[in-house]
Amino acid sequence: MAVNGTINTPGGAYPGAAAAAAAFDRRDTRGRWLLSMPALLILLFASIGPLAIVVVYSFLTKGGYGGVEWKFSTDAWVSVFFTRDIFDDTLGFADAHLSIFWRSIRLSFISTGLALIVGFPTAYFIATRPDRSRSLWLFLITIPFWTNLLIRTFAIMEVIRNEGIVNSILLWAGVIDAPLQIMFTDTAVMLGLLYVYLPLMVLPLYASMERIDFRLVEAGYDLYATRFQVLRRVIFPLVKPGVIAGSILVFIPSLGAYVTPRVLGGGRNMMLGNLIDLQFGQGRNWPLGAALSITLMVIVMVALLFYVKNASKSGARHG
Repeated sequence: MAVNGTINTPGGAYPGAAAAAAAFDRRDTRGRWLLSMPALLILLFASIGPLAIVVVYSFLTKGGYGGVEWKFSTDAWVSVFFTRDIFDDTLGFADAHLSIFWRSIRLSFISTGLALIVGFPTAYFIATRPDRSRSLWLFLITIPFWTNLLIRTFAIMEVIRNEGIVNSILLWAGVIDAPLQIMFTDTAVMLGLLYVYLPLMVLPLYASMERIDFRLVEAGYDLYATRFQVLRRVIFPLVKPGVIAGSILVFIPSLGAYVTPRVLGGGRNMMLGNLIDLQFGQGRNWPLGAALSITLMVIVMVALLFYVKNASKSGARHG
């Protein structure tokens, strides 16, 4: 029996046992920190270090021919949302930047919604196949990841360009008299994002649907529920974590996409990734590019916090 830190045994009391145990715990903790130190240093210099450099650059003055001058300035952060008049030095909204922000968020949301609409029945179809054939369907879903992103973007371009598959079929069927101008529009960028990131929606949905006890679905039908009611009241609540995870996995890379808007947008329908590249390249405004990069990261962090919050709530409700 232990009383006031003293351990009493049939052989007597050992007042130093608690202190010895505490010392052992401290040594064990130091050993764990020493063992993890190489990984922590790599994480510090390879991840946090570059991010710190970007943050520092965002508060410096742009150089005359690129680079930065080591003079503290908040002009880059002001320029993210505002522009300064060259005559009277007054501030006004940076319409070009705000337009690109809005286009990026809007196309990312639309692409995520379309990916959910297409991916949900696809994942349900795979999850309801016999066990021996599911691997084949999943293999077909993951095939696009075997090729480079640029090649996949060129592939969708061959489908939607003026002489592509879509226009050729519509012209052959007599539906249209002239090719539809899809390339170099927001629609082309949206379709490209949908095609590129659709597997990132299907796989989390399938992982959630695979664990569904379909006896619950049968019970819903036995209680005279319609197909829509079973979908809304039974299936969707059970796969909600997969819906949230898939939405985040599609939304975040869509928001920072560079290759797809560059190829399918033709340089006229820029998104945030293209704007950041423009500042570091032709614009030669590194502080503004760094500020835009941090702004993009903040938007991504907000999306991730939303996911964590909803995932924790879902986990609490389902035990």
